[in-house]
Amino acid sequence: MASNTAVRLLIVDDHPLFRQGVRAALGMYSDIKVVAEASTGEEALAWIEAAPPNNEPTAALVDLNLPGMSGLELTRQLRHQYPSIGVVMLSVHESDEQAFGALRAGAAAYRSKEIHPRDLADILRRVARGEYVINDVVLEEPKVASRLLSQFRNLPQQVTTVPDADFPLFTPLSDREIEVLERIATGDSNRDIAEALHISTQTVKNHISSILRKLSLNDRTQAVLYALRRGWIEAPDTIRGGGTPGDHDDSE
Repeated sequence: MASNTAVRLLIVDDHPLFRQGVRAALGMYSDIKVVAEASTGEEALAWIEAAPPNNEPTAALVDLNLPGMSGLELTRQLRHQYPSIGVVMLSVHESDEQAFGALRAGAAAYRSKEIHPRDLADILRRVARGEYVINDVVLEEPKVASRLLSQFRNLPQQVTTVPDADFPLFTPLSDREIEVLERIATGDSNRDIAEALHISTQTVKNHISSILRKLSLNDRTQAVLYALRRGWIEAPDTIRGGGTPGDHDDSE
């Protein structure tokens, strides 16, 4: 994860006017520094390869529709070659299909180009810290959440064929914590999990706190996606009860 220093941003878009507008819009935030611009994916990769270690980007703003190497392909390459760079993918119009494609390619966030600069700045800070910012776009509807989990079903097989240290095959979680995560993935509340595993709700909350601490994550949705991407748990066909992994209050 990146440290709590200024975000070093790489902007990748084939429209100079858009790049200039992003640079100007983010200029009001002293903790975000645009270190480079690129008009193609190839140019972006070449710049990163030549960049000194202290100037490597911690976040990249990538246009989905790049000429030549697509934004998705660039994101995949960044994910495998430079996993510490948080990728925010931008598109002219938000859509579920594009969101799923961006996430499966390894993007940490997906947004429309109509995003407010303040919101973009916040997202860049978060992805530079290693967070995923997808809840409000992808998981806002139960049917979309269910579809997202199904989309990740085949990821473990794909991941294990890639020699990427960012996707370790071992898990630091206990068997019980894995069980709790699997239940969260199906949309169960803390009370549901407690009844299914014959433990108290306080014990469930303790397990969730332990999971988040071990994985250095902020919420249960992030933990589920983290585990799915690494093949620690299997995506369910549907989310029981129509909820999302993040819908239930931990106070239950």
